[in-house]
Amino acid sequence: MKQMLKTLSLITALTIAPTAMADTLLIDRAQEKPAVALPARGDTASQVEARFGVPQERLDPRGGQKRQWPTIHRWVYPAFTVYFENQRVIDVVANQAAPNEIGPKPPIR
Repeated sequence: MKQMLKTLSLITALTIAPTAMADTLLIDRAQEKPAVALPARGDTASQVEARFGVPQERLDPRGGQKRQWPTIHRWVYPAFTVYFENQRVIDVVANQAAPNEIGPKPPIR
C-alpha cells in the first residue's frame, strides 16, 4: 500500500509540475530551408554586395600574421555573417534570431 501511495504521488507531481520551456537551437533553424537566399561558397565580395547590398557591419579582419594563415574578412547582415578569404566566400553562418536561441557565440568584434 505504501509503495502504491508513493507511486501515485509521484505521478501526480509529474503531471502537475509546470512544463519547462525549451530554448530554440540555432542548429535546428539552420537545418530548415532558409527563408532568404544565402551567398554561395566561391562568390566574390562584389557579387555578394551586388546581391545583398551593403553589409550592416564590416568586422575587423582576422589572421594574416603568417603566410599560412590567410586573412579572413567578415561581413554582418541581419540574418547571416559572411566569411571571405581572398575576396571569395568561404562560409556563411546564420545569426541568432532571438536572445533565447542557443547557438554559436557572436563574432568577436
